[in-house]
Amino acid sequence: MIPSSYPPTEEIARLTAQMLLDIEAVNFNTREPYILASGLPSPSYIDCRKLISFPRIRATLMDFLTVTVMRNAGLEAFDNIAGGETAGIPFAALVAERMALPMSYVRKKPKGYGRNARIEGAMREGQRVLLVEDLTTDGGSKLSFVDAIRETGASCAHTAVIFYYDIFPETRTTLGDHGVELHHLCTWWDVLAEARRRTAFDAETLTEVETFLRDPRAWQEARRSPG
Repeated sequence: MIPSSYPPTEEIARLTAQMLLDIEAVNFNTREPYILASGLPSPSYIDCRKLISFPRIRATLMDFLTVTVMRNAGLEAFDNIAGGETAGIPFAALVAERMALPMSYVRKKPKGYGRNARIEGAMREGQRVLLVEDLTTDGGSKLSFVDAIRETGASCAHTAVIFYYDIFPETRTTLGDHGVELHHLCTWWDVLAEARRRTAFDAETLTEVETFLRDPRAWQEARRSPG
């Protein structure tokens, strides 16, 4: 069912941050930082995939994501909803159901046998495709998915995520230069504000996390392992 309620953007951000904290998808550890896929350390880590196990929160956030996209891009802006392998697939399916649109998904690379396809499902030339993912950091990983969609003859000018890091200034430029507009529900700044409001972590941890968020490259460089 297509949601018909459009809460203010700021309220969506606050409630999304609250829900991510409620299910312990937010992790802060300044003493033993997490290692990201890039190999660099981070005192913060978020796991949006946990949302699939919490049906009430999952449903609310998918309503939020659907209305955010419709408000920003238009109610008739898309013909197909594509999920990025793997974390984006369940969220794309849930958004597609709400928007009454076909759903497909994009593999990270061709599967290596059969049709050797990257697109699974039916995607046709000329379709306007929304790429749905769980989150974005610097936007770089989205470009490969977008290119795979465009190779079918479809267009992809929008991507929607639950969580946007909003700490790397090049993100929107990276996506914008590729002709892609980003839509999101909340950022690290929303989560940090909500964590402070409810004292979800100790003050020292939150201060260190804010230091990282304000200049992640410097924070990481200072903690880079020698060699």
